Amino acid sequence: MADLDAFADLDAFADLDAFLALPRVAGLAVAPDGSRVVTTVAELDATRTKYVTAVWELDPHGDRPARRLTHGATGESAPAFTHDGDLLFLAARPAADEEDAPTALWRLPSSGGEARRDLAPAGGIDAVFPAADADVVLARVPLLPSAHDVDDDQRRRTRRTDAKVTAVLHHGYPVRYWDHDIGPSQPHLLAVDGARDLTPRPGPALRDAETDVSRDGRTVVTSWHVPAAGASVRSTLVCIDVVTGERTVLVDDADADLSHPVLAPDGRSVAYLRETHSSPTEAPRITLWWLSPDGANRPLTEGWDRWPTSVAWSDDGATLLVTADDHGRGPVFAVDVQTSAVTRRTHDDFTYTDVRPAPGGVFFALRSSYLRPPHPVRVDPDGAVVELPCVAYPDPPGELVEVSADAGDGTEIRSWLVLPTGPEPAPLLLWVHGGPLASWNAWHWRWCPWLLAARGYAVLLPDPALSTGYGQRFVQRGWGAWGAAPFTDLMAATDAACRHPRVDATRTAAMGGSFGGYMANWIAGHTDRFRAIVTHASLWALDQFGHTTDGAYWWAREMTEEMTAGNSPHRHVDRIRTPMLVIHGDKDYRVPIGEGLRLWYELLSASALPAGADGTSPHRFLYFPNEGHWVTAPQHAKLWYQVVASFLGVHVLGHEEETPELLG
Repeated sequence: MADLDAFADLDAFADLDAFLALPRVAGLAVAPDGSRVVTTVAELDATRTKYVTAVWELDPHGDRPARRLTHGATGESAPAFTHDGDLLFLAARPAADEEDAPTALWRLPSSGGEARRDLAPAGGIDAVFPAADADVVLARVPLLPSAHDVDDDQRRRTRRTDAKVTAVLHHGYPVRYWDHDIGPSQPHLLAVDGARDLTPRPGPALRDAETDVSRDGRTVVTSWHVPAAGASVRSTLVCIDVVTGERTVLVDDADADLSHPVLAPDGRSVAYLRETHSSPTEAPRITLWWLSPDGANRPLTEGWDRWPTSVAWSDDGATLLVTADDHGRGPVFAVDVQTSAVTRRTHDDFTYTDVRPAPGGVFFALRSSYLRPPHPVRVDPDGAVVELPCVAYPDPPGELVEVSADAGDGTEIRSWLVLPTGPEPAPLLLWVHGGPLASWNAWHWRWCPWLLAARGYAVLLPDPALSTGYGQRFVQRGWGAWGAAPFTDLMAATDAACRHPRVDATRTAAMGGSFGGYMANWIAGHTDRFRAIVTHASLWALDQFGHTTDGAYWWAREMTEEMTAGNSPHRHVDRIRTPMLVIHGDKDYRVPIGEGLRLWYELLSASALPAGADGTSPHRFLYFPNEGHWVTAPQHAKLWYQVVASFLGVHVLGHEEETPELLG
């Protein structure tokens, strides 16, 4: 394990190997009394083909360096503290007589000594939920539908394994999610002490559910998914008595999905997020709601034109700490539960996640921006932010500025612009974010503009229509009309960036992933201004995509026949005369591989820049048989950037094509 301070001086953005070797901080857990804080740090293993995560303890006062607590060969994740200060975590640690082992729950006593295994079901453990003031720990555990308990589940799994059966018989929808198949297991909530099942036969109700346990350990609230018309799924809220297992529906709203329930410190009320179901003409809206002790259910942020993204109670129960996208940042806000007044708690250019309140009005969090990867901080009641020593990162190779453009209808379109080091005007790379309901406002290890800046590019990160952080009207401008305002906003942002004295407007390219890939495809069919276009995990034929994606019912709310007919990039393939690099993973279930395969064939056969009679073409297709929507394996991420840099180098800089050796 390297010294976490040893990475500060690396030239990590010019060297892909050095960049991939940077440790990555994620997650945060705080002891109930605020005296201990831990995070996880992921580092490359010896083979450089995967990251291994360990739990590190941080000094909550910000004075002492971080200290590593766990050292398992396969890594540890999801740390959480019990009421008496023991550290829980998840890890797959095979015993001496085992070849492998499922993810189990481990406990590292606060009194010292070695970690011990508390619960090891055959199907592993997804998450752990300890009570803050009681000796109660719950776990989310996948069990086979017909299993009576964890022991019966193990017997049935062994039979499937021995028979080499992987088939799944589905009774409902969906059947896939992002990059993995759903089933046959179903998540249950178990009390760790005795492995008592609190949710027998839940069906798909707890898949990716958000769950919170009361401080006294008597009550758990959780989102609960139920089937709805049109093969859709709705998310309700339920309350479960931990002693009796009795389940009560708290809120069931036929017009919205309910999520992120959190119990007040006194256990008498619940806050949660409500996302309205969209329609072909109306975008969804997310608001913060409060189910008060007297049973009244009311909105707290109806008059606040922002979408909460997370919610946590302050330690005194007087306010709710929420995060929300806001003009290319992601601050923390305090919402008064009595008056609904919203007060901004952080005032810097960072985006905050993993907000963990502590006694005395303090809270801990991770924060990041395009200048800094995620790092832990403490925020005091007066707003002072104290960084907790953890990983020392190198400075990025250039400058980050903001650019503003006029959309033509009076709407301001703002962007981040990454400028490389050096005085000469740099070629411009337009990078469109995914989502589409998202914002360029936080560091992302997979989509890092500095890796392109280190190769001499200025990188434009715009927030066009449909982006979050600018109000409901800004989202609505692009709803059901992806090829309209989002496209013209991107062109306006590009025009503004091209007027910057550090940008060479004669050499431009565009790229994007997911919805950003959709926009790259749309751009290719509607303008010749770019020398090259890179499209990753992209939507190509909307009528095909809408029925094959992993959550078709969600997209069906917006994608009518009229919408797909008017906004599908494949209808404009004959106008594409820009070289394109297509990238797709076979295990991508959000944007299925059929999109990439059809795009590739139609580029070569029907575009204005088709393959020649000898099969040669300026287009390229980078295919990953074992990757999903994101390219996560380090060796594949390296190839991704190598191929992208080579493709852009050929068409933007006039370089010779360089095929990485590992691609043959």
